[in-house]
Amino acid sequence: MSVKERFVSYIHQLQNTICAELEMLDGKAVFAEDRWERKEGGGGITRVIAEGDVFEKGGVNTSIVKGVLPVAMQQLFGVGESNFFACGLSLVIHPKSPYVPTVHANWRYFELYDTTGKLIDSWFGGGSDLTPYYIFKEDGKHFHTVLKEAMDGFGIDLYPKHKQHCDEYFVNRHRDNEARGIGGVFYDYQRPTNEADADRLLAFQQANGNAFLPAYVPIVTKRKDMPYGEAETEWQEIRRGRYVEFNLVHDRGTLFGLKTNGRTESILMSLPARARWQYDHHPLPGSREAELLEYLKPQDWVNI
Repeated sequence: MSVKERFVSYIHQLQNTICAELEMLDGKAVFAEDRWERKEGGGGITRVIAEGDVFEKGGVNTSIVKGVLPVAMQQLFGVGESNFFACGLSLVIHPKSPYVPTVHANWRYFELYDTTGKLIDSWFGGGSDLTPYYIFKEDGKHFHTVLKEAMDGFGIDLYPKHKQHCDEYFVNRHRDNEARGIGGVFYDYQRPTNEADADRLLAFQQANGNAFLPAYVPIVTKRKDMPYGEAETEWQEIRRGRYVEFNLVHDRGTLFGLKTNGRTESILMSLPARARWQYDHHPLPGSREAELLEYLKPQDWVNI
């Protein structure tokens, strides 16, 4: 099988694994599945969980889309008339408890062809990042350590490089460069140089995908039953507002999906069920809420 075929098989298997684990962790809600087709070519499997005991809203989606590359994307990639193939798994989970972080991850593969069907470019991209509402330093350390260990087998330089990319990417520039969360890893345009390198990059993608549950589930298990009140929920909703701002203003995946006539419901699945915008809000100095803001900048989480 080609790298493309093997990766498509992998993301469907990973989707099943992640959904089963999260359903078991929630204990109440189950994922609703929606299979859809894109008229220009391809389709996907959207799975959404809602109103659970642990997870308020979330989605674990796979998509395989293809066709003529839209003019806007031709300009972005600096190419002429082209065809494309894109596949990937994307997930966002918004837990109910303010003490359980929101998590986002995606792993994708892209191929670009000329008008004769000849492959002219291909690359992998992806990553995982954590958005807590309250800081527990041991949770950040655990999340980053698992991601680092997944990458170290492919080169000890990779985690620092891709962590830096994540720190630089998930930032609300219109909010004085405030980070969305405490980061993780993010990488794009990982181009194979030959067949063996394509196999290596595929294995790298699989290692990162397989690290997601070990990185996230222990944090959820530790925090999901902690008591909280209305004040904590209000803060969670204010911070979710910043999450929405990033996804709608800056996120390349959102913009790519909308510009390629992707499925809007699946693309905007990443938004939380409830968010809040409070004019010129500032937490009380010395509060746990203010503490979060002190950590929304690059940190050495592995050694914190």
